[in-house]
Amino acid sequence: MPGSKYAAVIMGPTATGKTALALRLAADFDGEIISADSMQFYRGLAVGTAKPSAAERARIPHHLLDLYGLEEKLDVYRFVELAEQAAGEIRSRGKLPFIVGGTGFYLRAWLYGLDPLPGDAGLRAELDAKYDHPAGYEQLKELMRREDPADFVRWQRHRRKLIRALEVFTLTGKSITELQTRQQTKPRHPVIAWKLCRERDELKRRIAERTRVMLDAGWIEEAEKALKAGILKTPTAHQALGYNIIGEYLDKKISYDTMRDRIITATWQLARRQITWFKKQHPEAETIRMPADYEVLREKFRREL
Repeated sequence: MPGSKYAAVIMGPTATGKTALALRLAADFDGEIISADSMQFYRGLAVGTAKPSAAERARIPHHLLDLYGLEEKLDVYRFVELAEQAAGEIRSRGKLPFIVGGTGFYLRAWLYGLDPLPGDAGLRAELDAKYDHPAGYEQLKELMRREDPADFVRWQRHRRKLIRALEVFTLTGKSITELQTRQQTKPRHPVIAWKLCRERDELKRRIAERTRVMLDAGWIEEAEKALKAGILKTPTAHQALGYNIIGEYLDKKISYDTMRDRIITATWQLARRQITWFKKQHPEAETIRMPADYEVLREKFRREL
C-alpha cells in the first residue's frame, strides 16, 4: 500500500530466500529495498556477498549497496543513520521501505535503537598498543575470556572488536552485550517483520548449491582482485565470508574441492549462528517457513499493511 506508515523487514539466515521474496513483494506493493547485509555495502564484492543483480536493481530500486571502498570502516551506528535516511526518502516518494538482510545486529539496532557506547581516545590508544598485534591478541583473549565472557564469545575472532569491548568494559564495568540488552523491548518503528526459515537439511543443500553457482559465476576472479586490494587487512571488509579461503586456493595451498567444501562449511556455520540470533533477538518477527506459496504470503502481507 503506497504511503503506508509501515516498513517491511525480511530477515533470516543466509540462503533462505530473502532476496527473492523481497523482490516479489516490493514489486507488488510499490516498495524499495534497503540492504541490511553488512558486506553488501562494499564495492567489488558482488558475487561473494550475493548482491542483487543489475537486472533486479533495475526492476526495484535498492539502497545501501556499493557505498564503501574496501579500506573504509562501517559500523552499526552508521548503518542505522543511513537506513533511517533511506527509509525516510522512500516514504517521501509514497513508497514502502523493505529492509532486507541477514546481519541481525544491524537489523536489531535499526528496529530497537542502539545507545551510544562510551569511549576514551587515550584508553583506546593504550589498548591498541598493548593488544593490536598477534602476541597481544592472545593475551587479550585470555583476559576477556576471564573478565568479560559474553563479549569474548561474541568477538573472539575479531581483534579490533574485542579491543573495543575491553575499552567499554574498562570504562563501565559492563560488557557491550549487557549494555545492548538494556535497549527498549518494542520496535521504534511500525513494522511488518518476517523471519524466514527452512528445514536444516534443505538449507544445507541450498548453501552447497549456491556456493557452486557463485564459484562458477566468477567469485574466484572477484576474490583475486579483492585480495590484491588488501581486503584481508581492512577494518571491516575482511569479515566477508570465503575470500580468505579462496586466497588459500589461489596460493595453491588447498585444492578446488577443498576450497569449495570449506566455504560450504563456513557458510553453514554462519547460518547456524544467524538462526540462533534471530530466534533470540527478534521476538517482533513472525516466522515464515519456506518454501511457501507466494500467493498466500502476498495476501497475508496485504492484510497486515
